[in-house]
Amino acid sequence: MIKTVNIHEAKTHLSQLVAEAANGEPFVIAKAGKPLVKVIPLDSPTGAQIRRLGFLKGQFKVPGDFDTMYSDEIADLFEGKK
Repeated sequence: MIKTVNIHEAKTHLSQLVAEAANGEPFVIAKAGKPLVKVIPLDSPTGAQIRRLGFLKGQFKVPGDFDTMYSDEIADLFEGKK
């Protein structure tokens, strides 16, 4: 049976109720005894939903001189020579 709480109780104990819902214990918030909303935990992301780091690995090459590419041109721009 799902726990039902009134709005005032939900406001007073929101942190505790949310923690319980996150642990798999959903609850219903009611007003004047009439159910309004159901609070349930969000699902954890599945393998397809998790973004992988390094997903472009091997798809392009960084040039060996990447750190110094166009350094003269960039310096000229900063010095107002161009």
